[in-house]
Amino acid sequence: MRSSHSSGSRFERDIGYARAIVDDDWIFVSGTTGFDYHTGIIDDDVVAQAKQCLANIEAALGSAGFGLKDVLRVRYILPDRADFEPCWPMLRHAFERVGPAATMMVAGLADPRMKIEIEVTGRRRADEGPQAA
Repeated sequence: MRSSHSSGSRFERDIGYARAIVDDDWIFVSGTTGFDYHTGIIDDDVVAQAKQCLANIEAALGSAGFGLKDVLRVRYILPDRADFEPCWPMLRHAFERVGPAATMMVAGLADPRMKIEIEVTGRRRADEGPQAA
């Protein structure tokens, strides 16, 4: 069964996509930036943005009964490669228990205030039902 999950981000509305798509036991979370979707504010600091990215991703996963422990694949996209290493401790803390496959890419993002975008793919294990984020 396929379902769509929105965060309420104006980007989803303006561009026409879903924050996450669930297809059976799989979840695909769109590239997620450091905007606080409730306030529309983005911090200038890349580590603060990464923290908000993870909060936004956890909310998307949780809305569908998944959690960070279900993440199998993560992609990091940053305009400035030097901004990646300061984020490592936070990213390690979020993902060290599952150790997902990961890729980091250097590319421009849609808004010059964005310093990091994170995309994840996850799968619920057959032996587990829906879980809290």
